[in-house]
Amino acid sequence: MGFFAYILVLHALLLSLSLLVSARPATFQEDFKVTWAQDHLKLVEGGTAIQLTLDQSSGCGFASKYKYLFGRVSMKIKLVPGDSAGTVTAFYMNSDTDAIRDELDFEFLGNRSGQPYTVQTNIYANGKGDREQRVNLWFDPSLDYHTYTILWSHRHVMFAVDEVPIRVHKNNEARGIPYPKSQPMGVCSTLWDADNWATRGGLEKIDWSKAPFNAYYKDFDIEGCQVPGPASCTADPTKNWWEGAQYQELTPVQARLYRWVRINHLVYDYCTDKSRYPIPPPECTAGI
Repeated sequence: MGFFAYILVLHALLLSLSLLVSARPATFQEDFKVTWAQDHLKLVEGGTAIQLTLDQSSGCGFASKYKYLFGRVSMKIKLVPGDSAGTVTAFYMNSDTDAIRDELDFEFLGNRSGQPYTVQTNIYANGKGDREQRVNLWFDPSLDYHTYTILWSHRHVMFAVDEVPIRVHKNNEARGIPYPKSQPMGVCSTLWDADNWATRGGLEKIDWSKAPFNAYYKDFDIEGCQVPGPASCTADPTKNWWEGAQYQELTPVQARLYRWVRINHLVYDYCTDKSRYPIPPPECTAGI
């Protein structure tokens, strides 16, 4: 069996294992609100999905009605097809606290037709961001829905695509490195014009003759400590499953998939960008 075929078998196993994890299904109407340009969002597919639209007049966005402290959130997203250069579809968690905000980002950077879609992840802790990493997706994410997940525990943050880990950020507070742990965050998404930076550093601009640009969302899952509620979210795994031992480290299957992504699909890592950081940031040497 070739390595990639082996990866696919591991992937299938991981997906089957993920079905054992209980999550509370969320619905758009009950759990989310439109935050920007209501006329650019609409229910589709019989009300089971929503469509976000970007045109020359506006982008749009939505957010959860509640904030959460730790947990796991996921959405199935079908990204903008064809020539999507200059557009960004974002799925993220945000504390909405301005200068001291915490934030966990998925940003899907549009492309010219035929080029790979890039997903950028970023992490803000106590107002400090600039921790970008970029991975070229190994499939066309505009052809069908794929599942994008953020798992946030006291131990680490993990970003995953179809249950394949693409980034792990460990809690290194013991070494003096800020970690998001005290500010609840809402679950948000936006579709917007970012052609000043999104595609090839802003060299590729939006072709408005291809507008409107549409992205689709469904199967919202949220499992976390909802706020308002308890003042803190305990690390006790008997109360919060995402704090359990099996979620504190990558499993052997996840670790192999993670190495495969990092070797074959990682295209940018702030830790190795010497033009920005002649001396690597401390979390880069402490272990990500």
